[in-house]
Amino acid sequence: MSFQAEPAYAHGAPARIGILLVNLGTPEAPTAVAVRRYLKEFLSDPRVVEIPRLLWWPILNGIILNLRPAKSAAKYAKIWDKDGSPLKVHTERQAKLLRGYLGAQGQPGLVVDYAMRYGNPSIDSVLSRLKQQRCERILLLPLYPQYAASSTATALDAVSAVFRRTRNIPELRMVKHFHDHPGYVAALAEGVRKHWARHGKPDRLLMSFHGLPRYTLERGDPYHCECQKTARLLAGALALAPEQYQLSFQSRFGRAEWLQPYTAATLAQWGKQGLSRVDVVCPGFVADCLETLEEIGIEGKAEFLKAGGKEFHAIPCLNEGDAWIQALAQIAQEHMQGWDRADANPDELAQSRRRALALGAPR
Repeated sequence: MSFQAEPAYAHGAPARIGILLVNLGTPEAPTAVAVRRYLKEFLSDPRVVEIPRLLWWPILNGIILNLRPAKSAAKYAKIWDKDGSPLKVHTERQAKLLRGYLGAQGQPGLVVDYAMRYGNPSIDSVLSRLKQQRCERILLLPLYPQYAASSTATALDAVSAVFRRTRNIPELRMVKHFHDHPGYVAALAEGVRKHWARHGKPDRLLMSFHGLPRYTLERGDPYHCECQKTARLLAGALALAPEQYQLSFQSRFGRAEWLQPYTAATLAQWGKQGLSRVDVVCPGFVADCLETLEEIGIEGKAEFLKAGGKEFHAIPCLNEGDAWIQALAQIAQEHMQGWDRADANPDELAQSRRRALALGAPR
């Protein structure tokens, strides 16, 4: 095995702390070619699709990657922002705002960056950038509130793959989940309350989470339970009675049974029941993306109105809300406890450099 080249070492230079935000990923453009490239990487991950390779490979390459990219590209085109993919735009802004917030809190030396698990900027390239900036400690912060093997764990897989090719490995910590973090729940509740202050309250609130195959629950994935807890905490923060809200799961794919109830079926049922107005919030997404803007905001709305509903509101995700950036900072700070101490004061660093130079180290 050959290791990646290490950045030039400067004796006496202080080590830094890096925070790496990781989100799922996005195609580079709303085109069939770009979507196909993205889907191939995403759906080739054995944590995402737990089907034996001999069975899955012909389906993926022979059917899905020939039929799905054009359809998905058309959906992406509906929500594509002038600055690019909404998911990438929001994640980049979150990293920038977090950097500024932590700097204002007296932690100016932190390096905050972001990467996409699938697509660009890649985890490999951003870790290399953090190494170049002398980050000896890195906090991996996947932007998935609820832990799932197909999301949080695969981000760690990608980091581990890079470290297998790294000679001088940084110290690593990872945020596993923050589904019940008070700051996260408070930010969710604030976003809902702000929406209701402007538009009034609905007949019922639907909390829609990304769906997973039911077998993930049966095999020990805690995702379903963590979604349930987030929903309970959010309902409590909003003082909602049980009949005023419901949890559901979206983005079903394939013929297997997925976590239920399904979002689309729930919206259709509520429309038929005569509910006049429904609001949908997506607590599992910290940034608006295809699944919130198109699947909920366009398809979900059409489903509800077609079934007889009169008014539909898709509540924006946390995005760049002040409460969310503050919560994100709090989550990061809690996981960096002990890292904020200085490894050496300026005088010690200077002495270290002088000793190294005396021993013949390059300047």
